[in-house]
Amino acid sequence: MAKPTMANENAPFDPYESIRYIPARYNYEDSDTSALNLILTLRPEWRGSKASVEFVRFTDGITNTLLKAINKQPGLSQAQIDNEAVLLRAYGKDTEVLIDRKKETSSHCLLARHGLAPALLARFDNGLLYKYLQGNVCSPADLRKPEVWRGVAQRLGQWHAELPINSISTTCPTPTQIAPSKTKRASLVAMADLTPGKPIPNVWTTMQHWILELPISTTQQLERRTLLQKELQWLVARLGDTPGVGGTNPFVFAHCDLLSGNVIVDPAPSSASASRRSSASGGSEENEPPATVSFIDYEYASPAPASFDIANHFAEWGGFDCDYTVLPTRHVRRAFLREYLYSFSMHMNRAVKESELDELFEQVDAFRGVPGFYWGIWALIQAKISLIDFDYASYAEIRLGEYWAWKRETNGERAAAAEQVPVRERRWAQDE
Repeated sequence: MAKPTMANENAPFDPYESIRYIPARYNYEDSDTSALNLILTLRPEWRGSKASVEFVRFTDGITNTLLKAINKQPGLSQAQIDNEAVLLRAYGKDTEVLIDRKKETSSHCLLARHGLAPALLARFDNGLLYKYLQGNVCSPADLRKPEVWRGVAQRLGQWHAELPINSISTTCPTPTQIAPSKTKRASLVAMADLTPGKPIPNVWTTMQHWILELPISTTQQLERRTLLQKELQWLVARLGDTPGVGGTNPFVFAHCDLLSGNVIVDPAPSSASASRRSSASGGSEENEPPATVSFIDYEYASPAPASFDIANHFAEWGGFDCDYTVLPTRHVRRAFLREYLYSFSMHMNRAVKESELDELFEQVDAFRGVPGFYWGIWALIQAKISLIDFDYASYAEIRLGEYWAWKRETNGERAAAAEQVPVRERRWAQDE
């Protein structure tokens, strides 16, 4: 007798649905109580010692609430406590406008399967619970340390070489299949028209989505959105067909948010990384073996040109203060890219070519203004929705200012006006 077929037996695997779901919410007004309820639901064995459960709040990010839940039972060492710790990440208010949370969860699952992310333990109505990743959170100053940026370059090369983008995108989706509502269909049509034939979502269509979410209740707001839309189309025409390294896929699985707080340095030195040093390093100043690093927070992960992901990381060397005087010089960027290419090629089982270093260097240079455009739009939306104590409106103007300065430098307007070179552009052009 034939085995009966279940209705969903042949359905494609959905990583989001495979994650345990806890039907509860984190309450920002009653943080400890709601967080404890979520943790004890996940870890019922902690109920007997709930008096020793504590929460440590991280303040590095400006989008979400991040808490580390620990059970400080007597007799346990700090290492044992951290080994059982759980991270609770509650989504920022209304950030679904900016972030596809289902895609984020799928990205986390994929990364965990590749050993590049901590285990995802559960999802709840407005957040995620996952295993705590032991290590030291970087500061912007840490990113500028040779052993750290070399470790970042190696890890990023691995990401871009190994991770498939089809897990977080669909090639040329049919709007009516994905978004039944009229508004969402219009957004998808606009995204598909922006980058025809390319995976959706991608970094360009993400910006398109954000621009369409900008408020237009005043004439000034409408004019600004119209201008940003025009600029996005100009950017895509200029950079949208940037090739991949050595003819590889023009899009990689990009993190798209490699700020210092999302880089974790393993406290234990890596002998494997140290053994690779002599092969990858070409500079005399890099005397320390590269650190072993991991990346966290995958909510902005998306198909994107590798050049964007790298240029975006370089922009984060100045932190939220946007200190342009500490951005990597041409010499440091080239050393970083050499390390990145060595790792990328090793994980792709291909040889490194010097011509590819020259090509990638020029591509990253061409993308240096795009992160300011990307985060400037993002901050305009956050200024309207976020409850976090951060001046998003001013941050938006600073980041968009980076874009305008880059464009005026690129098209010759600044030189024609006989104006001084802006600090950021001057630093970017510096050799040493």
